[in-house]
Amino acid sequence: MRVLLLTRYGRLGATSRQRHLLFLPALAEAGISVTVDALLDDAYVRGMHAGVRPRPGAILAAYAARIRRLLAARDWDVLWIEKELLPWLPALAEGWLARCRVPMVVDYDDAWFHRYDRHPRPLVRRLLGRKIDRVMAAATTVVAGNRYIADHARRAGASRVEIVPTVVDTDALGTTPAPAGRPFTIGWIGTPANARYLDPIRPALARVCAEAGGRMLLVGAGPDALEGLPGEVRAWDGAREAADLAAMDVGLMPLPDTPFERGKCGYKLIQYMAAGRPSVASPVGVNAGILAEGAGLLAGPPEEWATALLALARDPDGRARMGTAARARAVDHYSLAAWAPATVRILREAKERR
Repeated sequence: MRVLLLTRYGRLGATSRQRHLLFLPALAEAGISVTVDALLDDAYVRGMHAGVRPRPGAILAAYAARIRRLLAARDWDVLWIEKELLPWLPALAEGWLARCRVPMVVDYDDAWFHRYDRHPRPLVRRLLGRKIDRVMAAATTVVAGNRYIADHARRAGASRVEIVPTVVDTDALGTTPAPAGRPFTIGWIGTPANARYLDPIRPALARVCAEAGGRMLLVGAGPDALEGLPGEVRAWDGAREAADLAAMDVGLMPLPDTPFERGKCGYKLIQYMAAGRPSVASPVGVNAGILAEGAGLLAGPPEEWATALLALARDPDGRARMGTAARARAVDHYSLAAWAPATVRILREAKERR
């Protein structure tokens, strides 16, 4: 079986890496040959994180290369697509492929439809507001990272919807006990673009650091993300990710309660859990479900964040017990080993529906 995987980015793109590339060894073991076609390369991602405006010529060349690739789409048994084929253009390519009866498995780990249907510019809403609905309706299978996205796909007319959470390779991450004697370390991992979610709880974090003698460790945030807080910012590095998570005592996932954020899949929570660390998160979207069975705490207003973090700072034994529960939940419900068979099945079933 031959699959053409059409991602948005390469390994530096978290969604491309975790929703697709992570599964490649398991797919190969199952006899599924996957060819990867990333629309934009790692240089683009590095520039995006550094705030560098991309060259229009490079974008046009990337779109032209993808269109050339799609002209040979019938050579493949299944197209496995991250979100959409050509961002910011109408769903013409997906519609054409559906008419050609090319099986398409389209994957979403965010409420990507809100990028268009809630865009501040009326022209974008008018031209692209229902684009993702049309992609979902044209797909053989829509893979949704959570129920919020799955419900939208069904309303859009998707003929088959599967829910697959974002997962991590829990065997590769492993757990490292927190070393004694270091300051209480509050961790966060993400990208410069979503480090803004820390701003509403910044006063609470400053209070916790002051009262508990703590510090921050922000991985993947921009250089300004630490403003007013003690600690450090580290660039994300896949080779060092396990060590960075092990350097945290607790992980954070603050989110505003907005439509787009309700569609998130809680990936950073799953990373903390796999590393055996407790989390504190906003009760938005899937967060409460992920942190069930004692895997973490939920916090709404800033004073609840301070209360939760101070309680964890002052109770190392309780923190360790919560980390153990978090690790067990990650292995059972959010691990690559638990979900690779489902991905194999989904791709095979899509081929059969050609």
